[in-house]
Amino acid sequence: MRADRPWGKAVVIGGSYAGLVTARVLADFFSEVVLVERDAVDEDTGAHPGAPQGYHAHAMLARGGEILERLFPGLREELREEGAPVYDYGEGIDFLLPVGLAPRQRTGVRIQSFTRDELERRLRRKVLALPQITLVPSTRCTGLTRDSSGRVNGVTCRSQSEEPFELAADLVIDASGRSSSLADWLDGMGIGVPPKRTVKAKVTYTSMNFDRPAESRPGHPDYYVAYQMPFAPSVPRAGVLLAVERDRWTCSLFGFEDQPPTDDKGYLAFAESLDNPRLAEHIARRTVQEPTRRYTNAENQWRLYHTVKDWPDGLIAVGDAVCVFNPVYGQGMTVAAMEAELLQGMLKRHTTTGRLDGLGRGFQKKVGRLLLGPWTLSTNSDLMWNPKGQPLAARFAHWYNTRLFHVAVKDAAVWARFVRVVNMVGSPALLFHPLVALKVLTVTSRRR
Repeated sequence: MRADRPWGKAVVIGGSYAGLVTARVLADFFSEVVLVERDAVDEDTGAHPGAPQGYHAHAMLARGGEILERLFPGLREELREEGAPVYDYGEGIDFLLPVGLAPRQRTGVRIQSFTRDELERRLRRKVLALPQITLVPSTRCTGLTRDSSGRVNGVTCRSQSEEPFELAADLVIDASGRSSSLADWLDGMGIGVPPKRTVKAKVTYTSMNFDRPAESRPGHPDYYVAYQMPFAPSVPRAGVLLAVERDRWTCSLFGFEDQPPTDDKGYLAFAESLDNPRLAEHIARRTVQEPTRRYTNAENQWRLYHTVKDWPDGLIAVGDAVCVFNPVYGQGMTVAAMEAELLQGMLKRHTTTGRLDGLGRGFQKKVGRLLLGPWTLSTNSDLMWNPKGQPLAARFAHWYNTRLFHVAVKDAAVWARFVRVVNMVGSPALLFHPLVALKVLTVTSRRR
């Protein structure tokens, strides 16, 4: 151990996106970080085989992009060199709100679009190049070990080719995603975990990548994203088209209780049924396409680890192992980056004592507070698809947002506030500022 790395070994369960960004943070504080991954991945693996939504459209919100750039300096430029564009959210997106087109004006919020496949491959290469980090692939974690005080001090593992073995650790991080067994492991230790919260999204995603004309060609569009926003109950069909690396478009079509087809003719017909014509225009022009994929198991799930009073020392959980969001809102990757940033700050503070006591419980409590905003945004929207299950808070948010959109399509300043909030670089309070609230309350709502 070195003075700037006061702890010995950390074990990360799961080597997908959340595990990778967490391992990057841990490498600054631990002499050894072991990534235990159940699938046969290596440095050339892109989208994780166990991530069912891995090949669908992904959004890295501005807050997430800023955190990744701090953790992996130069990442944004590397992706740009591969053709992943960087642009202003207001200028680069043809955004159809439920009441009309959003203003196409500068917002000051910079984002970048790329495939999760390309992002995860680059992150994995960077993480595995760090001398402190070791990957143990094709190995499943089967449980936790504890010392006589009850502190978690390692994991039990089983690989395809070896006898079961144990890995000792000063800190264990569960980043194994929505299939995490952590709640069962804790229950086996006599530590009760409340039932997880679940809000069904009832949405199906059907996606494909296809060729995008180079920017130098005549007729290149003046946008990098074309989007039709889903909105209950009036807009059950929606979709997004993103410019991504290597001169391609990624297109995801969304249907609430209505599955977008996977065959070429049906896929185009579904896109033609949308009010934003941009998606169908580019799908119809494609000359090369990749396989069409469908994802139907979209729902919001929150394991309430922040409420566990006897949470053991030496253990934390991150990413989808804690909270899964409906992907249509593009929050998951940014939230995982925010959790990694939170962990980084807490570890820095613990270096003053050189002890990890209380880190796990303190971290989960802070994660609970961090998740409240994005969870509320996602679930309030999804609850509105169920006419019999609409809490008062969800109904108010829906009413306010509807009127806010009527203001935003005419007022670029209000739209810029909305963009900052959606990208998690501004507080939701921006949308309730007295000047905004007055406009919202007095707007005359007219359907587009």
